Amino acid sequence: MSRQSPFGHPFLLGFDEIEQALDRVAKAAGDGYPPYNIERLPRTERAPERLRITLAVAGFTQDQLEVTLEENQLVIRGRQSDDKTRHFLHRGIAARQFQRTFLLVDGMEVLGADLSNGLLSIDLVRPEPERIVRKINIIASDKV
Repeated sequence: MSRQSPFGHPFLLGFDEIEQALDRVAKAAGDGYPPYNIERLPRTERAPERLRITLAVAGFTQDQLEVTLEENQLVIRGRQSDDKTRHFLHRGIAARQFQRTFLLVDGMEVLGADLSNGLLSIDLVRPEPERIVRKINIIASDKV
């Protein structure tokens, strides 16, 4: 049975990239590590509405974390190396690597990242787009 696309309607032109993005997000949603929050920060007189992504990265240092913007994807990576000189009687805190990816809409900007008390916070803003109305000239052709 084939899946009916919500973007298959003839009035929706050029939305195939959104459909591909939704497929990518659905495939990546399975991994729950590290846990994260996404919150909407209120608009102020000086700043437009912002978003904050906060990841629980206890045990990671600033040098072990990397935040990059790759096209429209915000990619957060954590790499910890296993210290072979330590002997654990019980190991409940795993030294594991992770990669968490967030797909950003066009125009979304990353304001910065902050690591505090085991939480990595990344602030994002989407500037208000200009509302542009453009008249399209119609050319008459006298072909019969």
